[in-house]
Amino acid sequence: MVRITESLIRQRAEHNDCEIFSLEEISLHQQEIERIEHIDKWCRDLKIVYFQNNLIPKIENVGRLKKLEYLNLALNNIERIENLEGCEFLKKLDLTVNFVGELTSVESLKHNVHLQELFLVGNPCSEFDGYRKFVIATLPQLKSLDGKEITRSDQIQALQDYPEVRHQIVEQEQAYILKRTMEKEALQKNLEEKGKKENIENKQSNSDGEENKDQMNEDEDEMNRKFWEEPTLYTPESRLEVHRHIEKIRKLKNKEKNQKKQKPQRPLVTSEGRVLNINEPKIDFTLTDDEENNQFILDLAVYRHMDTSLLDIDVQPTHVCVMVKGKVFQLVLPKEVNPDSSSAKRSQTTGHLLVTMPKTQGMMKAKPKSTSRARSATSTKPHTHETRTTQQSEKLEVDPSKHSSIDLSNIVTERKSVAQGPLTFHQQKVSERINDDFEDNPEVPPLTD
Repeated sequence: MVRITESLIRQRAEHNDCEIFSLEEISLHQQEIERIEHIDKWCRDLKIVYFQNNLIPKIENVGRLKKLEYLNLALNNIERIENLEGCEFLKKLDLTVNFVGELTSVESLKHNVHLQELFLVGNPCSEFDGYRKFVIATLPQLKSLDGKEITRSDQIQALQDYPEVRHQIVEQEQAYILKRTMEKEALQKNLEEKGKKENIENKQSNSDGEENKDQMNEDEDEMNRKFWEEPTLYTPESRLEVHRHIEKIRKLKNKEKNQKKQKPQRPLVTSEGRVLNINEPKIDFTLTDDEENNQFILDLAVYRHMDTSLLDIDVQPTHVCVMVKGKVFQLVLPKEVNPDSSSAKRSQTTGHLLVTMPKTQGMMKAKPKSTSRARSATSTKPHTHETRTTQQSEKLEVDPSKHSSIDLSNIVTERKSVAQGPLTFHQQKVSERINDDFEDNPEVPPLTD
């Protein structure tokens, strides 16, 4: 059952900026509505209301719409005209193709003095003898009935024949009411029998759980064919039954479509226990082996504007699995990693996901202090060229401890001290040049001026 809700009314009030308190016109046709409600409280200023092609069985909850001028209730299940006395400015009422059999109920429209147009074509009452004369005589304010103009002569003739015509209408109406009562009883019995039959069929289908799906589809097609080929009367109940059947078929088709859309879940591990490489989201990635830090770095090009809550990361010793919006990205690693020490972060600019996974085997290599030591440690016998290059580089290195006398800063300061006396400067310079192998001979006299 479709209900009239505030959200539905606001959707239909787009032309009024979705405001409902000042709404003057609304169209609620073909919504499968089964009851009129709420509009007399939420939309007091309504002037035009369209309710055609629904499943409304009764006119109700419109009496407070004082400004209502046009009410369209065509193609519904209404059997009686009622509850319109409060619509003081009602000018047009459309009840085309309904089930109004109580023609005397039009007398309730006498209070609607502004009513000018009335449509009752397609109702059972329109087939009564004297139908037009009775309506014209009962509602003298009308100017048109079923789209045909009412002339002055029509009104005079209807008033002259009114007593006799009304008597005929009452007899036909009573016969119709009796007929409708019998139809309702028969339809109720048929519904009960169908319900019992469906319950038995459902139990059998549940017990036969291994029944072929193709056979079930054939049964549904056969059921659908029998439903439409079965003769039935055009009544409010049969119209509701048709609606229920269409809704049932629609749900079955939607269920089949959803089952087809749902792909079987892809296996992440084979029956032998081998982990598979999977990239369901089809996004780019790079796996870097950072030997210097003894770790793997996975760069996953996740969608930039995707929320981080849609990511789920699972690092295992032999593989890493990332769920991206419910889709699986799984990658087997070349070596085992330590899941507890792994970390993940996401770039705020590119949106990429970086997963750092330290290896479990191998020690972290220390950074070399000099080029000669790094090369000598990694050199092997086959690499003769690299060994020679390393030896040459060692010969070119300068040991500052062996050449401490060459100091530019001292040379500059010594030049400044020349003004104090050349003798003192000369002696200091000679002493600086004395080597460690020098031996002092006491027989040699000291140098003099």
